[in-house]
Amino acid sequence: MSGAGLTGQEELLEKQSTSAGSTRQLIKRFVHHRLALASLIILIVLLIVCFGAPWIAPYPQGMQDLLLGPTTPSAEHWLGTDELGRDYLSEILYAGQISLAIGLSVALLATVVGTALGAVAGFAGGWVGELIMRITDLFLIVPAIALLAVIIQGLGPSPTTIVFALTALGWTYIARVVRAQVLSLREKDFIEAARGIGASNMRIIVSHLLPNLAGVIAVAMSLAVAAAIIAESTLSFLGFGVRPPQTSWGSMLSQAAGYVGTPQVYLLYFPGLFILITVLCVNFIGDGLRDALDPQGKNL
Repeated sequence: MSGAGLTGQEELLEKQSTSAGSTRQLIKRFVHHRLALASLIILIVLLIVCFGAPWIAPYPQGMQDLLLGPTTPSAEHWLGTDELGRDYLSEILYAGQISLAIGLSVALLATVVGTALGAVAGFAGGWVGELIMRITDLFLIVPAIALLAVIIQGLGPSPTTIVFALTALGWTYIARVVRAQVLSLREKDFIEAARGIGASNMRIIVSHLLPNLAGVIAVAMSLAVAAAIIAESTLSFLGFGVRPPQTSWGSMLSQAAGYVGTPQVYLLYFPGLFILITVLCVNFIGDGLRDALDPQGKNL
């Protein structure tokens, strides 16, 4: 009798662990989301051309022609040149290395920290959960830009410092979202079944809760990439971000701000366009991943 009951529990766990569908089904769902698929292709191309800039960019980074000065887009310089006569397309590609690296690094670290703390807070509950959430609330009420500026000024405006500062604030949203989802899942039958066969709390979280949160985490991570790129651009525009000789899309915006109202205003448009395209792409990819990884999603 008990053996039959145990078999039923194991079958329930097995069913839940595979509820997100096979790899083939996930790919099919994602591909069906045409906007997400197109965004993924565009983002991959962006990553290739930016990180492959030493081989792809038409001119070396920082190559100047002071006699040329700022010029409008032409066949020789597709996006024109800046005030130092540097090819603007080449500078944007090299700057993209910093912006994309910061965005992806912050998203990965913030997702790991936020998911871990949110899962523990939701599953453990009690004073542990309350303590974690009160710390989260404390981070949320602090003026973000002001705190980021103080941290970066104190530690220096390097990309590593910016990643650390943005991660320190970026995990809070993810933690709250994950905690809310865990609170709704921890009383489900498959969790009770896992407890019934003696699974440890850590195993329940890692093997049974997190797979059912994959869609939520994927969306949260995509939003974190977009938020980190925008935050870095804002900090650089205000003078607290990446500084020469390194450059990012945000710092290029800051340098081009003085050209508003002049024929060279295009120097402001192009970095902003690359930021806009990247942010839109990661958001659409997040939507596609959410639909593909949703355990309750319908087979196509």
